[in-house]
Amino acid sequence: RRPPRSTLFPYTTLFRSYAFYELLTAIIGGFLTYLISIYFYAEIAQWLEGLFWDYTDIYTATFLGGAVILSTGAIYLLVNVPGIDRFIVPGKIITRRVNQRAKGYFLEAGLSNTRDRTGILIFISYREKRIELLADSGISSLIPEEKWKGIVNDLIVEIKKKKIGEGIVKAVEECGELLSEHFPIKSDDTDELPNDINILED
Repeated sequence: RRPPRSTLFPYTTLFRSYAFYELLTAIIGGFLTYLISIYFYAEIAQWLEGLFWDYTDIYTATFLGGAVILSTGAIYLLVNVPGIDRFIVPGKIITRRVNQRAKGYFLEAGLSNTRDRTGILIFISYREKRIELLADSGISSLIPEEKWKGIVNDLIVEIKKKKIGEGIVKAVEECGELLSEHFPIKSDDTDELPNDINILED
């Protein structure tokens, strides 16, 4: 019988974190270092014997242990460099994390507090090379999903061409056209949300 969801939660959360894959990569790298060192054990022992007159097998064991520790630490530091972790973390995990961050900011910024539920967020993550376009229920229910995906794909094309400014302007204009089409300006309308570009620290 499947364990309760509360029991599974800590493990599923762990497997969805960047830290898990960064640590796993470092451990695998350290293990590979150990295997390579064992393969060249005789050569390493001979080299150490030439360096120390009082050589014993403990010198080789210490060298191998140190090599594994150093390589594991070096790999862990390397994969923590922004951008490099994208090559070791599964794409689904990256996409899920960006989506969660976008949804969190959507609520944090109060984009769900508009009268007609028409808030729209274009969330660009440079580190993960992902874009999330979130639209509140009032407008999203009226627009086909393909339209939102089209806006995102067009923005990605502009970013790849190093025209991020033009891409953002075009995306915002397209979202504005959709809002104007389905929610024409009313006499008592007010500007409920700030129309700003916010840069968030990771």
